[in-house]
Parts: sequence; structure tokens; C-alpha cells
Amino acid sequence: MLPSRYWLFAGCIIAFLASAVLWDFGGVWPWICVVAGLLTLVGIWDLIQTKHTLRRNFPVSGHGRYLMEAMRPMLRQYVVEGDNDEVPFSHDQRSIVYQRAKQQQETRPFGSELSFYGDKYEWINHSIVPSKIDDHDFRVPVGGPRCEKPYSASIYNISAMSFGSLSPNAIRALNKGAKLGKFYHDTGEGSLSKYHREFGGDIVWELGSGYFGACEKAGVFSEEKFKERAVLDQVKMIEIKLSQGAKPGHGGVLPGAKVSAEIAETRGVPEGEDCISPARHSGFDTPEGLLHFVDRLRRLSGGKPTGFKLAIGHPWEWFGVAKAMLSTGIHPDFIVVDGGEGGTGAAPMEFIDHVGVPMREGLLLVHNTLVGLNLRQEIRIGAAGKVVTAFDIARTMALGADWCNAARGYMFALGCIQSQTCHTDRCPTGVATQDPSRWNALNVEDKGERVKNFHEHTLRALAEMIGAAGLTHPGELGPEHIIRRVSGKEIRSLSTIYSFLKPGELLGGIPKHAVFQRFWADARADSFAPPRGIAEMRWSKLA
Repeated sequence: MLPSRYWLFAGCIIAFLASAVLWDFGGVWPWICVVAGLLTLVGIWDLIQTKHTLRRNFPVSGHGRYLMEAMRPMLRQYVVEGDNDEVPFSHDQRSIVYQRAKQQQETRPFGSELSFYGDKYEWINHSIVPSKIDDHDFRVPVGGPRCEKPYSASIYNISAMSFGSLSPNAIRALNKGAKLGKFYHDTGEGSLSKYHREFGGDIVWELGSGYFGACEKAGVFSEEKFKERAVLDQVKMIEIKLSQGAKPGHGGVLPGAKVSAEIAETRGVPEGEDCISPARHSGFDTPEGLLHFVDRLRRLSGGKPTGFKLAIGHPWEWFGVAKAMLSTGIHPDFIVVDGGEGGTGAAPMEFIDHVGVPMREGLLLVHNTLVGLNLRQEIRIGAAGKVVTAFDIARTMALGADWCNAARGYMFALGCIQSQTCHTDRCPTGVATQDPSRWNALNVEDKGERVKNFHEHTLRALAEMIGAAGLTHPGELGPEHIIRRVSGKEIRSLSTIYSFLKPGELLGGIPKHAVFQRFWADARADSFAPPRGIAEMRWSKLA
């Protein structure tokens, strides 16, 4: 007896033969014959091919599995997913961005869909005497004593996304929005392209390990080429990328076939050759070397604010950088903390899911360290990691940030639908693709306005929220303002959940804080190497 897994294939053969006999009767029989014949050929190919066992065992019907796999993301997003399921962004998170970008009604009826008595529910306490805030254009000055050209930054900016990862029209629209809204646009490590410069929006030029746009060849820094672009009026700050949240410690290769003349010109690399982003920098190899490199770039840029971005990894490496600030007397003007929950166009699953400290814990470590060294007033901190709503900004600033950056939030403002096809070059909305037939459909004028609208309405909502709390500026927020439910019958402010150092506490000894107790004393300003105890433990395991 024929196994059931062959029944569909057999049915196709029978339908093909029967309809072929009945072809001359016309009607639907020729159509049935053609369709059944094609399916029969598919089934025959399934049986003779040797690559896919599933198709050999289930000719024709096995393709149903591939069809459902292809449809699964769309079914999950539009049918199965709940409004508050963050995968990675919830329907409600995406919707509020779309509504603010399009200036549609964003108020909600009837009541919240969140579980107020569920663990980790958070809120901000309001005041009986709320404040009236007339201007929601909140800004923070960036620039320490060695900075000659300080910059007044918005508290909500466009995070690093490179030309090459994003399309030309996406870059244009983002920069147009930044220009209209008076906030900054981070170039990403792909360098400063002509599309970033078209509308004149404020730029933060990010230099990764490839030093693209400022290199003799990928990975080899060139002072001359750096200075050419760094002194441009549009470039407001310089940011050295040590690592990014989505794939910290992971380099990359743009295959030569994708290195077009345009990308080669932007990055300063040969056309048609593999463009390599090393996993580590060649310009320095110690914490003190990093700070000397910061000072060098600040000087070459004409005194513009210069700092670095990192996702926190080994605590002793960050502590080494902090100690180097003391030993060299060189301080960055700012530090951007990128969370492990950050996004990227493409990264290995293990890196996206399990490498790098989440933004809140990383931010707290950096903030606490600078407070403990009495450097916090001099060095500004930015933070990035799934910040899309006014409450996200408020919570992040309450934990120690001076401003927030967002990448995917602004992508949603451009029209991104979270199809998660960024790595295929087939982005359906023309945002993350280099295919002209797709990105030409993205209207720069319209999307630039939407980017500006999203920024403006988010900050307007933030002004209303902190005004309700009796504050006048987000910089007044502290961990005591944000409350979290930790169980069904207990709530605590973030100031009691997390540990916070006192000003100068690290200068007089080691505080009673687990990570400082374990790693601070052995961290070195002259080396990123692990402390002696950690290194010895590793070797003992290998012995």
C-alpha cells in the first residue's frame, strides 16, 4: 500500500493524466492539466534531488513546510503577537512611533493594557503641584575643559546607522529630520557620506576599528584624511566606536562584490575589494592609549567634543579606562553606553542574544564609576538600547544618562515595519537596502518630516510627563522618581533597587559594591589584560 506521505504526489499524477485525457472538453480541464503537470514535475524533482531529505520523503507536500516558515514572521506579527509582546518591538511601541511621525491621534481610550500588578511594571510618581513647561526642546551642553567647540545636544538623537546598512534615501531622510528638529545624526562606522551632508543636519562622526573615511586602508588611521572631514562645520562631535551592543567584540567583512564605487569613495577603501572591519582597534591597545587617541582626535578636529561609544563587557576593562583618566589627566568629553539589546542589520544569533551587558546595567556601571572618581560633572553620558517612548527616555535619564539615542525608533519613523529582512537586501520599505528599485520608493521629503515629527512629539510627551512629576527638565530626574513593582505586594524605587556611589567614593577606597569589590583594585590603566586572579583561574582550568 502506498504510504500516506506520497498521496498528494500521487493525486497530482492522477489529476494530470485525467485532465490530459479530458483536455479536448475545454472548460477548467486544460488549467487543471497545467497546474497538476507542474506539481507532478515538482514531485519528480523532489524524489531525484539529494539535498533535502524532507522533500524526498514528502514530494510536493514537503514544500508546505517551507511556505509556512516563510509566512510565520508575518502571521506572528499581524495575527498572533499581542500588543505588548516585544519581539523585538511590540505592536504598541511601533504604533506610537507611527502615530507621532504621522501626527495622528496618539491618545488611547478606556484604559491601559499593561498589568499594573505584574512584576516589573514601572511608573513615575506625579506631584500635587505639577510644573508648567513652555519649551520641550531639552538640551545638554557637551564639552569638557579641553574642548574648544562645545556642542549643545538634544536629549534624543539618531543613533549610529551606516550608509551601506541603510539606503541613500533613508540616510537623506534621517538627516533632513535632524536638520528640521535640531538634533544630531550619528553616521555609524560606515563614515560620512554625501547623503549625510545633503541637508546639513548636525553630524556625530563615528570612527570604528576600520577608520572608514579616515584611513590609508581599512584599519589603518590617517591623520590627514581624518582632519579633512573632522573640521567640517556640519560635524559637531567625534565618537570612537569601541563596540556596539548588538555584536560587541565582533568584526565584519563587506564582500568586494558589494563595495561599489560609491561605498568605496565614502569609506576610503578600494572599489571591488573586501572591506574589513577588524574586531579591535589598531590605533591603541591599552586604556591609556585610548585616551591619548581621544585627545589626538580632539586636537585634529579643532577642539570639538570627542568621546567613545562602548557596550560594557569585562568590568576590569572599563575600570582600566577609568583609571587611565586619572593617570593621564585626559578625559573624554562624552561616553555613549550601548546596550546589549541594541539592534543591527546582521549579527550571529549568539551575539544578539547572549553577548554584552544590557543598557541599564552598563549605564549604571559607567555612571557610578565617574561619580566615584568625581568626574561625572565633566563627562557627559549618552545611552542607547530600545529607547522609543518618553517613559523610556525618563527612565534612562533617571539612571544616569544625560541624553538618549535611538536607531530602530527612527527607522520606524521612516516607515520600517519590522519585517526583519535587513540582512537580505530586500527591505520592503526601502530603509535597509541598496536596491535602487526599492529605496527610490522612499520619499525623502515626506519621511524627513516624519522623523522630525517623531522627535518633536516624543519630547513634547516627555515634557508633559516630567511636568506632571513637578520637574522642569529631564536632567532633574533621579532613580527615586521611577518606581518598579518587584512582586505582587511590594514596590521599590530604582534608588533602592540599584546601588549608587557617592561623589569621590572611589578616590578614598573601594565601595561595598560587588563588581567594584571584585575588579577595581586589580584593573590597570596600562593594560586591558584580566586581573591576575582571573588569568590564573583560566590557566588552572586549562592545565
